[in-house]
Amino acid sequence: MSYRAETRVLPVDALHPDAEAIEEAAGVLRRGGLVAFPTETVYGLGANARDADAVDRIFAAKGRPASDPLIVHIASIDMLDQVTQTVPPLARELVSRFFPGPLTLVLRRHPSIPPNVSAGRDTVAVRMPSHPVALALLRASGLPIAAPSANLFSRPSPTTAQHVLDDLRGRVDIVLDSGATTVGVESTVLDLTQEPPVVLRPGGVPVEALREWASDVVYTPRYLGSDEAASAPGMLLKHYSPRAELRLFAGSGQATLDAMGIMAAALGGDDKRVGILTTDDAQAAFANLPVERVSLGRADDLEGAARRLFAALRDLDSRGVDVILAHWSAREGVGLAVWDRLVRAAEGRVLGAE
Repeated sequence: MSYRAETRVLPVDALHPDAEAIEEAAGVLRRGGLVAFPTETVYGLGANARDADAVDRIFAAKGRPASDPLIVHIASIDMLDQVTQTVPPLARELVSRFFPGPLTLVLRRHPSIPPNVSAGRDTVAVRMPSHPVALALLRASGLPIAAPSANLFSRPSPTTAQHVLDDLRGRVDIVLDSGATTVGVESTVLDLTQEPPVVLRPGGVPVEALREWASDVVYTPRYLGSDEAASAPGMLLKHYSPRAELRLFAGSGQATLDAMGIMAAALGGDDKRVGILTTDDAQAAFANLPVERVSLGRADDLEGAARRLFAALRDLDSRGVDVILAHWSAREGVGLAVWDRLVRAAEGRVLGAE
């Protein structure tokens, strides 16, 4: 199956969405088409979550394997009962605290949601985004919207409409352009069908914040092969990857930066174009090398690094580098989500771990 479309871009104010543009996009969804729209995390590629054929078009447009499930987006807490079979007390508590926002809960799937949304599982991942454009689209359509990130499968997620167009022009009917997203990494996925609850993907809500409400929350990283069925999106080992090979350096000391410099020089000697991705404080270590440098911002600004991450990877790709040497060590707060994305972008190539 393939999906082709004449892509139209509709600029929409991020805070005060234009009702006419929103209704036009909602009509496309009701007719079974695809709409890319901003959320607070990344841009999503949306389709009617109740329409199995429309959901199949998401997989076709992205080149996404059917074994990688989607997230269903809702406009109100009341819609939980339309997409899930049961909402346990802990889910109600978490919803009251974190919805709308970058938290996804895995619950039992309602029969009205087709199995292909959830890779054939009897569960469903559901969240309520906080972005005004996403909420306006959900309300105008009157539908739950299934939406993974609006990019080609395994590429860095899109945080601007231009990123969407770079990957999916001709594969999506409408792109709602509201500028850059504010969180920059995907939602945290928490599985409430397991006991104790399990974080399947770290994201915009820190694990520490979840443990304030559910102290027994477990997080153990899992890196699945491409032929394995995932219980949530973003669990494959190869994911969020730039075209360039990425190697991740994890140590926090000067010795790690020295090792990066030695490797960069060696790669340059082999006629490889090298990109460097670090925080501001480490940029000077590479100032005298013939490399392309991009910063994630201040080392103590984890939210800023998350917001910049995917755009930085795409920026280095656009400069034609062959190899990206990235440096990151923080694993607290949203820094854990940055770490997770870089490990997967590097396909597990982690060097200098302490």
